[in-house]
Amino acid sequence: MDRFLALLAAAAASGLVFDLIRTYRVRPRPHIGAWALALALYATASWMLVVGLSFGWTSPVFRLFYGLGAILNVPFLGIGSAYLVLGERAGRRLLEWFTLAGLFALFITFTAPFVEPLAADGLPAGSDVFADIGTAGPTGPRFYALLFNVVGTLLLVGLAGWSAVRFWRTNRRLVAGNGLIVLGGVFPAFGGSLFAIGDTSAFALSLFLGAALLWAGFRVASGARR
Repeated sequence: MDRFLALLAAAAASGLVFDLIRTYRVRPRPHIGAWALALALYATASWMLVVGLSFGWTSPVFRLFYGLGAILNVPFLGIGSAYLVLGERAGRRLLEWFTLAGLFALFITFTAPFVEPLAADGLPAGSDVFADIGTAGPTGPRFYALLFNVVGTLLLVGLAGWSAVRFWRTNRRLVAGNGLIVLGGVFPAFGGSLFAIGDTSAFALSLFLGAALLWAGFRVASGARR
């Protein structure tokens, strides 16, 4: 079941990436470009999950899956909303900050030693292969998985709240779109946080539900700013 849900999530996210790229080529807008980048990360993580569940895990596949899916996924989803709600300057600042922080987190993820070998099948949890947060702190990937998911969720929820206050009377479609994007980000954020502490049962499902809601949210919100 996890393999099937991961495949659906990967296909949906990939379809949305191509949809956003096509939209951006017709009319370049910063929030569309930012969302395309975020969904490219999302799709890559989902495909790595498909590869790992189908053919077995290797170190590069798991580390790329963990770095993009459990760490970078959620905050980068919020950057497109920041461009849309707060404007290009704020969106660009967030993009620069998260890019630098994300590259550092990826460096940690790809260089941190495994404390246990990767499982031959199934979905290994972060707690199975990386040192716990209390031991490794900011030198371990699990620290960044929790940090980025919390910060990313707060960013998404905060932007949705701000758009509701700012645009409720003038642009309810934008408010609705951001609401769907929040839900689409919260599902993988919740799944990623559980994954970081060792619960893998809902991660593939969270990716699939997130991809479906994000697609709906992006179409609604983007249509509000034509």
